[in-house]
Amino acid sequence: MKLQVSNTNAPVWRDVMVKSDLPAKLKPLEVLSRNLWWVWNSEGKSLFRDLNPDLWRAVGENPVMLLQQLGFERLQEILKDAKLMERIEKVYADFKAYMKVPMRKDVPSVSYFSMEYGLCNALKIYSGGLGVLAGDYIKEASDSCVDMTAVGFLYRYGYFTQTLSVDGQQIANYEPQDFNMLPLEQVLDADGKPAILDVPFPGRIVYSHIWRVNVGRMCLYLMDTDFDMNSEFDRQITHQLYGGDWENRIKQEYMLGIGGVLMLKKLGIKSELYHCNEGHAALLNLQRLVDYVQDDHLDFNTALEVVRASSLYTVHTPVPAGHDYFDEGLFGKYMGEFPQKLGISWSDLMNMGRENPDSPERFSMSVFALNTCQEANGVSWLHGEVSKKMFAGIWKGYNWAESHVGYVTNGVHMPTWAASEWKALYEEKLGAEMFQHQSDTKYWEKIYDVADKDIWALRTTMKNKFIDFVRRDFKEKWLKNAGDPTQVMSITEKINPNALIIGFARRFATYKRAHLLFSNLDRLAAIVNNPDRPVQFVFSGKAHPADGAGQGLIKRIVEISRMPQFLGKIIFLENYDMIVAKRLVSGVDIWLNTPTRPLEASGTSGEKAEMNGVLNFSVLDGWWYEGYKFCEEGGWALTDKRTFTDQGQQDKL
Repeated sequence: MKLQVSNTNAPVWRDVMVKSDLPAKLKPLEVLSRNLWWVWNSEGKSLFRDLNPDLWRAVGENPVMLLQQLGFERLQEILKDAKLMERIEKVYADFKAYMKVPMRKDVPSVSYFSMEYGLCNALKIYSGGLGVLAGDYIKEASDSCVDMTAVGFLYRYGYFTQTLSVDGQQIANYEPQDFNMLPLEQVLDADGKPAILDVPFPGRIVYSHIWRVNVGRMCLYLMDTDFDMNSEFDRQITHQLYGGDWENRIKQEYMLGIGGVLMLKKLGIKSELYHCNEGHAALLNLQRLVDYVQDDHLDFNTALEVVRASSLYTVHTPVPAGHDYFDEGLFGKYMGEFPQKLGISWSDLMNMGRENPDSPERFSMSVFALNTCQEANGVSWLHGEVSKKMFAGIWKGYNWAESHVGYVTNGVHMPTWAASEWKALYEEKLGAEMFQHQSDTKYWEKIYDVADKDIWALRTTMKNKFIDFVRRDFKEKWLKNAGDPTQVMSITEKINPNALIIGFARRFATYKRAHLLFSNLDRLAAIVNNPDRPVQFVFSGKAHPADGAGQGLIKRIVEISRMPQFLGKIIFLENYDMIVAKRLVSGVDIWLNTPTRPLEASGTSGEKAEMNGVLNFSVLDGWWYEGYKFCEEGGWALTDKRTFTDQGQQDKL
């Protein structure tokens, strides 16, 4: 017998989305908000900002959220503002003209797989340089009219938001994203319902929603497992970028590679080339092998040659932690059915991921990528040479110098990272056509004809904008963290526009050596407090939540910045993101980089600084090894010669 303990009914909760409907004449704004073209189109971005500057900042430069939160009165004001309506029409016309340009037929179509994409601040599906490179890559593909489709994940929590405690300890906050408030669209089936992707996992099906991010002329398709058709165990696959234990990592890489290929098949997309952006995506070639064997009835060796001939692998790091290895037991739990599908043995499959076949080595995703991709490249000349040595053991009997592993030095998407003021100057002085010929040096020669005073005036403008940003950003976050209001005023008032401002911002991994500047505090104090030649430093960056040493560096820098002799002379900006990054690379005087050579594979932040007229001071590593040789007037370099084998002594030197 059941006893009734309550007379109330149990609540049944349902999500109800309420969206404001824009007036018909403002519908172009909605179309523009759903395509990231506005991210690198200065007129498009400034248009959204000018609709409500304070709200634009408050929503983190998210145009979808901005339009949802514009009040009725403001919408009526916009409709009555003839000049603003004219701007809307012009930007929309420019967008439509951009989208009408046909795709090139003289280059292969590409499917590009990456674990992360840094496209704009509103989409928190990136953590660092690898993701920002991937985002810039598909933006450039759009501008170049290359037929490319990108594949990734829509993370519920993405990468963390960083706050700092009063004592400088990093606090990682994982905030859920509301997908309905992001600049993306859910892919629907023929019935208008959310499309469901079925991905066969061992003993079960994992289901995924599909979301599309329109990046100019490109489409980025994102998988999302966080809904009620999946168990709690599988919903977590797309919760966090690089989150969870090793089992969650293999589930993510299974979903990205195998699920990604199945998603493209479901969408009817077939490309001529498949690009693995780092080893995380290597399993895409395992599914492609299965398709050729089972659907096209090729034998395994023939299928492998077909896959190799149409696959490219880009490696991004020589640091061992950047390469994933899986124990045979865990790998077998998820991949145990694949040898039968391919008509090979389990040992054959494991050996495809081992540098030394028939050994007890763990399965390496990087080795598997190299064994299934005809082409492989590092991300700078030096990194290409390092990668040849790093992977030399895979091809026994060949000297490392004979390796086919090459390099493509990472670039950055100039329309995204050059400030609008610099883009206007380039257009005026070099001609609007130079944006279609950025890699042709003859289009840049006119820069020598630009008067020094014009360059200096623009640098001064950008520096003052940056200082205003630092004062506002630093003050807001300091007060939010319950810091002493009198101290924050003292710090912000000491920011000197006439000082030499040096910026250092990146992921706080220990090999990037953020600590070098602080090895002699007395000397540093003398430099920053020199009344005739004042110098100030601005730091920013996140450490991985599992990287205690990196977090320790941040804490130490914050502690030093609060010492009386460094107050206002060394500033740490918390929560390094794409907004902070662009302010830094366009506003400081010098961009500082001090990695342990040769661990900086590319390091493209310095390229972003350079295109904004900022000088570099860096170790001869990554892209700067080539950039400094090309143009020594672009900054300064620490030697590439090694004096000590002991790294501690080399750091002291």
